[in-house]
Amino acid sequence: SGGHYKPPHCFPRYKSAILVAYRNQEKYLRHLLYYIHPFLQRQQLSYTIYLIQQVGNGSFNRAKLLNVGVREAMKDEEWDCLVLHDIDLVPENDYNLYICDEYYPKHMASAMDKFQYTLPYKSFFGGVSALTPEHYMKMNGFPNTYWGDGGENDDIATRIHLAGMKIVRTSPHLGRYRVMDYNEEREIPDPWRRPPSQHNTRKTWKADGMNTLQFRLLSRTKHPLYTKITVD
Repeated sequence: SGGHYKPPHCFPRYKSAILVAYRNQEKYLRHLLYYIHPFLQRQQLSYTIYLIQQVGNGSFNRAKLLNVGVREAMKDEEWDCLVLHDIDLVPENDYNLYICDEYYPKHMASAMDKFQYTLPYKSFFGGVSALTPEHYMKMNGFPNTYWGDGGENDDIATRIHLAGMKIVRTSPHLGRYRVMDYNEEREIPDPWRRPPSQHNTRKTWKADGMNTLQFRLLSRTKHPLYTKITVD
């Protein structure tokens, strides 16, 4: 219920919140849920899957939705790890553990089939990543100002470095993901091409993020396989 699970026969060593920004991608959602629940249960984690849904027909804002997800998830539990997960990625290797690195933000989707299992470019931080709540607050979360242009991943990579941290990556033989593609008509941009940055991250990162997050919570409902948070 609500996408929450903890192993019945042992005490879990890690508690992870899985956060998915969402808008009208039903096929992707079904596919992800079908694979991700057994995958996480084999790892004997305590976890909850959160779907953060944006209402209306305006431009999609993945980064801000993930900020909302972090804010809301932290009300439920003192999570050890926040896993930020694109809806169209499915992990291929059970040993790709959905837990955080103790010291630094971890990029987990280091090898996707879409790019022949290599990184599209050196600073790429998209797809699936894992940060502790401390990491997340230290970098002031994600920017709230990326509407529809998909450039937030580079901003986030820059924030990590500006906050005095570095990115660690899951090794490519573990961080393998399959990208689902249903070719649905959708306005969400392709996040894999490196977009030109229109934000001066060095100047804005302390003034745009969790400390300036504003949203209206419309509903919070428990579904059989996930908790849905709907926001304006």
